[in-house]
Amino acid sequence: MELILVISISYLMGSIPFGLILTKIFLKKDIREVGSGNIGATNVLRTGNKKIGYLTLILDVIKAVIPILYIKIKFPELIYISSLLVFMGHVFPVWLKFKGGKGVATYVGILFSINYILGIVFAFSWLIIFFISKYSSLGSILSSLTIPIFIFLNSSYENEYFFIIMFVLILYTHRENVKRLINKEESKTKIY
Repeated sequence: MELILVISISYLMGSIPFGLILTKIFLKKDIREVGSGNIGATNVLRTGNKKIGYLTLILDVIKAVIPILYIKIKFPELIYISSLLVFMGHVFPVWLKFKGGKGVATYVGILFSINYILGIVFAFSWLIIFFISKYSSLGSILSSLTIPIFIFLNSSYENEYFFIIMFVLILYTHRENVKRLINKEESKTKIY
């Protein structure tokens, strides 16, 4: 029963498509018809409305933090299952025929919920890579790789395999970005 509760809460919270909801309400647009067609914060920024873009980012982080902190308190042994399902909910939301976002903001929420140090490492890495390259996708991919490396180098952390799996999933969700990066066709992102 506990496992069913954890699965339900985590997946359903993760699958709330804030990017789609906010752009429909405030911009009267379907974010799936803008830019890359993705429902995440980076694509919402492409609408030109930075406030809605940043609000999407914040809510996509929070939708991971709320269920994972709850699970961390009530069922700590299931925290990694909860984390994975929150992420899968965002990437494959039942409401949108399993076509969701790339999961980076949700992953940031997962990291801060599991251990805030991991969240800081990711954010710091992303900012450095982004400000050097101006590619949000490159920052996301490489920063998600820094987490298992950081854990490997710091033996006080556990579950390195979970973070390797998360890196592979983020690489998968960015597969089209990787192709564009290789072909030098990827769009640079303006976040300010």
